[in-house]
Amino acid sequence: MTGRTRRVEGNKIVPRRALPTALATAALLLAAGCSSDDGEASGAEGASSPSRTTARSSPSGSATEEAPPAKGSVKVTRTVATGLRSPWGLAPLPGGGLLVSSRDEATLTRVDEKTGEKTELGEVPGVSASGEGGLLGIALSPDYASDRMVYAYFTSASDNRIVRMRYDEEKPAGDQLSAPDTVFRGIPKGVIHNGGRIAFGPDKMLYAGTGESGDTGLSQDKESLGGKILRMTPDGEPAPGNPFPDSTVYSYGHRNVQGLAWDDKQRLFAAEFGQDTWDELNAISPGANYGWPEAEGEGGGSGFRDPLAQWSTDEASPSGVAYAEGSAWMAGLRGERLWRVPLKGTEAAADPQAFLDGEYGRLRTVAPAGGGKLWLVTSNTDGRGDAKGDDDRILELEVQ
Repeated sequence: MTGRTRRVEGNKIVPRRALPTALATAALLLAAGCSSDDGEASGAEGASSPSRTTARSSPSGSATEEAPPAKGSVKVTRTVATGLRSPWGLAPLPGGGLLVSSRDEATLTRVDEKTGEKTELGEVPGVSASGEGGLLGIALSPDYASDRMVYAYFTSASDNRIVRMRYDEEKPAGDQLSAPDTVFRGIPKGVIHNGGRIAFGPDKMLYAGTGESGDTGLSQDKESLGGKILRMTPDGEPAPGNPFPDSTVYSYGHRNVQGLAWDDKQRLFAAEFGQDTWDELNAISPGANYGWPEAEGEGGGSGFRDPLAQWSTDEASPSGVAYAEGSAWMAGLRGERLWRVPLKGTEAAADPQAFLDGEYGRLRTVAPAGGGKLWLVTSNTDGRGDAKGDDDRILELEVQ
């Protein structure tokens, strides 16, 4: 292990050192601002379904917040790129360009968002692609302008881990990534439920959505890294202000988190797969228990947080989620739809709306593109989709 790697034994977190009190106190204020403690139909009109419901609890302050219109719209303005293989993560680069990870090929590729030209940066060593595992989510360092660091979550032969690599575009194509530096390891791996989404929050801390790797008991075990949302420093240490002492665990009781997004008030939302009944979109509070495996969907009982919206698994099977124009936008794999959930605080302001129903197949990742636009990545070459000749694709969407 590197000096910055969190030490684990099995799946248990082993405390190493306490954080300075002053730093922890200051970061509590940051953490409080990053999540709330309260707490696919075709065509532009979308559709609703009686199987989708919203949570009944009202967060403090939501009554004074303006909600977006109940009905929105989606327009596919263009196809940005085609011919991608098992794309998973997406990271827009400052000044232009999109980085895309390939789950099965373990490569990072830069896509020119204007021309669609693709340049392979290199292959990430140590990736063991099998089942749902491989090279998954990617994120840029909050200091990317100076350090040029790209973070990646991947499945190795022994675990799921997070590494960082320096991207040097002056080097020849295929050799533009430095050797990976492991910043965090020990996340349980499996053929299924590897989680994999990572993102830096408004507080410049690194968040990771993990899965329980098919072992449901891990989700309720606060000492396990499986079935959690983790929050850590860029060096992989427990972030100041985390709810559990000397732990990266931020929330627990999750089944398989693959979507993370913040709204314009720095509140965190997460999308996760259900089993046979309900997929979920959750508003995340530090230290909260989201119920799995004791609860799936709403009505799990006291002590569990209800989702703000839920879907039957054939309508969604969500992966990425993004925030734009006052709504959460959630990509569906099995559901083959893009879902719009208008938000008022940390609750749904109206029934979810579905767009692009079956038009582009499985949808993996969605990311803000600015100015009322989104990037949307399809996922038809992952072994479960019906791939067409030009799959997989990145689409540009105009949304309201």
